[in-house]
Formats: sequence, C-alpha cells, structure tokens
Amino acid sequence: MYYYPAYGFFGMHAFWWAFWLLGLIFLFSFATPVRRTTWRELNTPLSLLQRRYAAGEITTAEYEERKAVLERDSGSGSVPRAGGPVAPAGGPPV
Repeated sequence: MYYYPAYGFFGMHAFWWAFWLLGLIFLFSFATPVRRTTWRELNTPLSLLQRRYAAGEITTAEYEERKAVLERDSGSGSVPRAGGPVAPAGGPPV
C-alpha cells in the first residue's frame, strides 16, 4: 500500500505549478508586441536593400542601380498620399 503524506498531492506539486505559472507570466510581461505599422516602417524597401548590401548579397553596382530606381520611383508620385489621387508621372493632373 502506498503512503500519502499529510500534504499529499497538493504539497510540492502545487508549489511547482505556481512557480512555472508565475514564471511564464513574468516572462511574457516583458514581451511587447510590434505593431504592423512599426514593422512596415522598419522594413522599407531601401532599408532592406541596405541590409542586403551590408550582408554582401549584392555588389556595389547593383546596390547603386537599385537604390537609384527606388529613389526615382518613390519621388514620382505613383504612390497615393493622403489628400487625394495623384497623377501618374508625366501625365496630366487628375
């Protein structure tokens, strides 16, 4: 016959459940979610290009060429901004 002490199942067993539960709560209390808008701001096409260049995935010539294309496209007005529609580059105003 197996002998259960006076504190039985809830002695140290309950302590370890509380320990791990509080440990997980403590761990997740420091985790802050990253908002999607912040993630998009951090991962702009130019910053991704700079990371690839820094990692050595592309050459200097490729970097300069792609950077020029990105800068040209971002300044062309092809991306609508808040405030209404924008005419395509080189076309009449809408």
